[in-house]
Amino acid sequence: MPPLSLLRNARSRPDPVDQPARKRGRRLVAACLRPPAGTTLALLVAIAAATGLPVLAPQLTKRFVDEAIAGSALGPLLILAGGYLLLAVGGLAARTFTGWLANGWTWDGTNRLREQLTDHVLGLDLEEHSRSSPGELIERVDGDVMAIANFLVAFVMDVVVSVLLLIGVLVSVFLINTWLGVTLTGYCILVFAGMLAGQRIAVPAGRRSNEAIAVMLGGLEETFGGVEDIRANGAGGYLVRRFHRTAGAWIRAEAAEVRVGILVVAGISVAFAAGTALLLGLAASLVVGGAVTVGTAVLLVQYALLIRAPFERLTDQFRQVQGALASLDRITELLSRRSTLAVPARPASVPDTRPWDVRFEGVTFRYDAGDHPALRDVELTIAAGSTLGLVGRTGSGKTTIARLLLRLYDPISGVVRVGGVDLRDLDQAALRQHIGLVTQDVQLFSATIRDNLTLFRPAAEFRPVADDSRLRQVLHEVGLGAWLDDQPDGLDTLITGISAGESQLLAFARVLLADPAIVVLDEPSSRLDRATEQRIDTCVARLLTGRTGIVIAHRLASLARVDTIAVVADGRIVEHGDRAALASDPASRFARLIRLADGAPR
Repeated sequence: MPPLSLLRNARSRPDPVDQPARKRGRRLVAACLRPPAGTTLALLVAIAAATGLPVLAPQLTKRFVDEAIAGSALGPLLILAGGYLLLAVGGLAARTFTGWLANGWTWDGTNRLREQLTDHVLGLDLEEHSRSSPGELIERVDGDVMAIANFLVAFVMDVVVSVLLLIGVLVSVFLINTWLGVTLTGYCILVFAGMLAGQRIAVPAGRRSNEAIAVMLGGLEETFGGVEDIRANGAGGYLVRRFHRTAGAWIRAEAAEVRVGILVVAGISVAFAAGTALLLGLAASLVVGGAVTVGTAVLLVQYALLIRAPFERLTDQFRQVQGALASLDRITELLSRRSTLAVPARPASVPDTRPWDVRFEGVTFRYDAGDHPALRDVELTIAAGSTLGLVGRTGSGKTTIARLLLRLYDPISGVVRVGGVDLRDLDQAALRQHIGLVTQDVQLFSATIRDNLTLFRPAAEFRPVADDSRLRQVLHEVGLGAWLDDQPDGLDTLITGISAGESQLLAFARVLLADPAIVVLDEPSSRLDRATEQRIDTCVARLLTGRTGIVIAHRLASLARVDTIAVVADGRIVEHGDRAALASDPASRFARLIRLADGAPR
């Protein structure tokens, strides 16, 4: 289809190094947006009808006028009038059908593109997510795709149909009279040039208005997001004054855009009125000279009125084209970003026996080139079915160990193994089905209890199957049975107003439902009160039973159930051993940490 080839010729030229990746991205966009053969054929037929019928209808008007002047009987005139009505209604119906087809095609295609982009974004390295804000990524996945969708529909409706309609009118006028055709063509060229000049003035004004409203809305979002601090610190007056300034700037920019728009529209109206009057004068002179009939003169006036809409639609699309090209460039740039986590050509199977042991063999890792290593030559073994407690100061490398085990990153040297298999040889999706993670920052979705438990996965994907009885069972196991009973719609209740403790328990229920071989608990109770922490401790015991576990904690009391302790300092394992033995050894680092936690001297 023409719009895809136009979009592929984006004006911005990326660096040559990025060209292959961007070309792959453009091919993916084109593949998602390519309409099926049946839709293409239906669109071509609909476009032909939407352009041909409006051009043919004035021909019946010409015959009607000429035959009426010649004294034709009423019957033939009624037939001509009825034919004109059918062509006019048919043209409107064809245009509506064209719009329906174009919208359906673009929505299907852009939804496929959204799915591809969402999957791509979720597979990017965490550094990519830290470099791009969530709002920016959402704008790429939705806002830029929407801009392309709007452009494609507008291209079919306002460019293809309008250009064909304009060509049809000019050809028809040339067939009537060559000089009239030349005159109308020259007039169209002049009007088009004038409209382009008007757009060059209107587009910057519209851009300034959009920028001003973005500043105003951004300030409002910031204000509403911090309403508690604002009210507590008495900053309301200042923020109202700031809003007054930004709103005033937007009003001024909007007023300037409206003034420019009115001038452009007025200029277009005057130009078309003058053109219609000129064409009418020429037609009248030809009628007087006997070169054309009165019906032909009426036909010419109808054609002059018919070409106004195509011109207006064409000029309106220049801004859409610019926006679509920019959106395409941003989307292909996003698609050109690749994860550094290599995908094995032939993934190894996950170990059959459970639980699994975990081994870190000479692991070194840094987040960015040139940074201080987050981990250095880490050697660590966790026996199958045992639980390791990781302790150390903030920034020592504890969470990095968990991230490498989850294969959110790969070490720059060394190997991480589970069940004796290098993580890099395993399929990532299969691996993460067998490793469960609970953090202190539980992410709940605006969805039902069921969906928050299953994370939107079908019940059949779980073993055992996660039917409603199974979901209720795991909620009771983590102490949320009474809470569930109080929900008005049971598992179908939308989650709102849930406490931090209930959120944490729900996260434990998620992991229990997935039944992983390895469990990682990263500060799961650091923000909870003592009473809730006791409930969490019961869940931890239930969750770690029969599984290999890693518990990262600042509260050393939460490590009472672990088998071994590893003390991490400056990216190294500086102490590793049996928890009870280390706790009873006054010279051990772990014992010193316990004394510090209790407020005792070193």
